[in-house]
Amino acid sequence: MPVYNFDEIVPRRGTHCVKHDMLKQFFGTDDLLPMWVADMDFKTPDFILDAIRKRCDHEVLGYTFFSESYVCAVTNWLQTHYGITTQWKNMHFIPGIVQGIAFVLQAFTQPGDKVLVTTPVYPPFLNVPHHSGRVFVSSPLHIVDGRFAIDFEDFEEKARGCKVFILANPHNPGGRVWSPEELRRIAEICRRQHVLVIADEIHADMTFAPHKHTSFSTVSDVAFHNSITFIAPSKTFNMAGLASSVCYVPDPEIKKQFFGFLDANELSLGNIFAYTAAEAAFRHGEEWRLQLLDYLQGNIDFTEQYLQKYLPQVTMMRPEASFLIWMDFHALGLSHKELVDKMLYEAKVGLNSGLDYGPDGKGFMRMNIGTPRAIVKEALDRITSVLSAYAT
Repeated sequence: MPVYNFDEIVPRRGTHCVKHDMLKQFFGTDDLLPMWVADMDFKTPDFILDAIRKRCDHEVLGYTFFSESYVCAVTNWLQTHYGITTQWKNMHFIPGIVQGIAFVLQAFTQPGDKVLVTTPVYPPFLNVPHHSGRVFVSSPLHIVDGRFAIDFEDFEEKARGCKVFILANPHNPGGRVWSPEELRRIAEICRRQHVLVIADEIHADMTFAPHKHTSFSTVSDVAFHNSITFIAPSKTFNMAGLASSVCYVPDPEIKKQFFGFLDANELSLGNIFAYTAAEAAFRHGEEWRLQLLDYLQGNIDFTEQYLQKYLPQVTMMRPEASFLIWMDFHALGLSHKELVDKMLYEAKVGLNSGLDYGPDGKGFMRMNIGTPRAIVKEALDRITSVLSAYAT
């Protein structure tokens, strides 16, 4: 059994890497420790790189289409991990989940239509509707016992008149794994209000025990017939640059409309390496996934214990899935601008501003701990050295 080394520090600057090489463009300065955009600093696993190298040995990179072995790898992963038994006729290649969400809005809505989100939430859920001339409607999440919770009364009220609801399942940035009961309630409200559900399940494979991910379409017949689900190996196997995602649409009428839109826009095929890498990930990736989750759990424990010991005024929402920490700085008494400036210009740490996730994110920031523990410690040391003076 291979043992993967997640403590190895891999130099990424100068590789056209968004996380490291776009700091100045995004933050206005590049002398930061980057703890922001959601890819990891670990090497993409060897079985994926080996599959790509083997394909390159053929030395002809011509037009391609997906293989039967790719289809089997994807469908077997869905069956094994989430109890979804399906055929490829209910699935479609997508170059990325954010793109997929944009395609759904184009296929099922018109400019001016309303799109429902629960905030705070992954910024493209807000930006994609806005950029396409749609209007996002926010139902704010509540924090109950340190976890995000949906205000279902507000959710149903806000759902009236909306055409689409974009669901982060698991949630980003809070790492919340929604229960089957919560998902069924979402499904019932959305069907009652004639709202199509987009389920972004990109972080599903990174759910920590004892929590268990439930795919939205599996919770009820109502969810099955009123949803489009997106999955991808990109987060789990650190291969976001290969743009390889899949959508699953079990309802025949929704499938006909959406797949018809995708095919009419020539979005049926991916590139050679998107298929090759995804097949390798889904076919050979389980041991990597389990070791990764164990390491990330250690990073979460380390971060939580560090804050409790050295900066207890800053609290974190413990993620039930993925490698993103939602941090609460309210107790320090700083304005949000003061907080952001101190992170950038004094601590020199690049975090995501909570306001990028909606107005509910004021006083919060998101930190990516998908990196060697030594880097997590350095980031926390820098943050503490600046903010400890405001702790009372």
